[in-house]
Amino acid sequence: MLREMENFRFYFTVIIVLLFSAIAFAQGINIESKESENHSMNRLRVIMTSDFPPIGVVKGGNAPNDQKSDPDDMQSIVRFLLYTNEFDVEALIASSGTFANIAKKQHILDVIDRYEKVYENLKKHDPLYPTPDYLRSVTFQGRSGTWGKKGTVNIGEGKDSEASEAFISIVDKSDPRPVYIGVWGDCSVVAQAVWKVQNTRSTADLETFLSKLRIHQIATQDGTIGWLRDNFPKLFIIHSKKTYQGMFGGRDPISNLAWVNKNIRNNHGPLCDVYPHEGMGCTGVCEGDSPSFLWLVSANRGLNDPDDPTQESWGGQFMRDGNTNHYVDGPGPSSISKWRSEYQAEFQERADWCIRSHP
Repeated sequence: MLREMENFRFYFTVIIVLLFSAIAFAQGINIESKESENHSMNRLRVIMTSDFPPIGVVKGGNAPNDQKSDPDDMQSIVRFLLYTNEFDVEALIASSGTFANIAKKQHILDVIDRYEKVYENLKKHDPLYPTPDYLRSVTFQGRSGTWGKKGTVNIGEGKDSEASEAFISIVDKSDPRPVYIGVWGDCSVVAQAVWKVQNTRSTADLETFLSKLRIHQIATQDGTIGWLRDNFPKLFIIHSKKTYQGMFGGRDPISNLAWVNKNIRNNHGPLCDVYPHEGMGCTGVCEGDSPSFLWLVSANRGLNDPDDPTQESWGGQFMRDGNTNHYVDGPGPSSISKWRSEYQAEFQERADWCIRSHP
C-alpha cells in the first residue's frame, strides 16, 4: 500500500507539473501573438505607385520603347525593398512609365525576383522582411497612356484599373491606420480611386475614405495631382515640386558614382546589382522619388511625426498651403540633403545585409 501511495504521489506530481507547463506555454503563445499583433498595428501602412522602369532601363526618350524611362525609379525601388521590413506594404503599383507611357507591373515583378535571391540573407538580419510571394501578391497594374495628360482626361467612367480597384479595397479595410502613398510617377491611379468613391458613395463615406489617405507626390507628371488639390482641400497631400532634388548627390563623396559602385552596385548581390549608375541629370545617387518613403523611415527613428510635414525629416520639410491640408516646398532641397550622411549610412548597411551573415 505504501509503495502504491508513493507511485500515486509521483504520477500526480508529474501531471501537475505538465499541466502548469502547458498553461504557461499557452499563455506564452498568447502573449507572443498579442505582441506580434501590437507590433503590426504600430507599423505604417504604405503604397508605392511608380512608373517602374525595366531592368536595364535607358534614360531619356531615344531608347527603344521597352527600355526608355527614368532610371532613378529603379534606384528608389532597390532602396525601398531594403526597408520593407519596417512597413506594412499594402501595394506596389505600376503607373504609366515616363517617356514610354506604358504601365507594366512585370517590371516590378522582375525586381522582386532579384529581391527573392537575397531574401534569405536579409531575413537573418530582420525576420520581418516580407516574403517575395507576398510582395508579388500586392503588385498591381495601372493604366497605360496617362503620363503627361490633363487630370480630367485620366479619370472618369471606364478608367478603372486593377490598381485603382485594389487601392479602394486597401483603404476600405477595417484597419484604422492611415495609408501613406508615395507617388513616384503620375497620380492617376489614386485620383481614379478617389473619383470612383466620390461618384458611388455618400459625402460622409467619401470624407471617411479621404481621411485615411496621406499622399506624397514627387514632382508633377500628369494633371491628376492638380485635380486632387483643386477639389479636395482637406485631403492630406505633400506636393514636392523641387524639395526631392535634395537626393541628387552626384558631387558628394558619400553618394557619387564611386561610392555607389563600391557600396551598392558591385559585389552586393542580385538586387543591388540592378541599381542604375545614373538618373535623369546626374550620376550616382539620383533617387528623386525616395523622399516619399524616407520621411516615414525617419519617423520610425523618432525624428518626425509623419502627419506633420512641417517638421524636419529625411524626406524634406514642407509648409502648409494656405488653409488647406496640402503641403508644398518650404526650405527646399537642403531640407533633405542635410540628412545625407544618416540615410546613406543606413543604405550602405542594408546593402551589406544582402551578402553579410548575421551577426
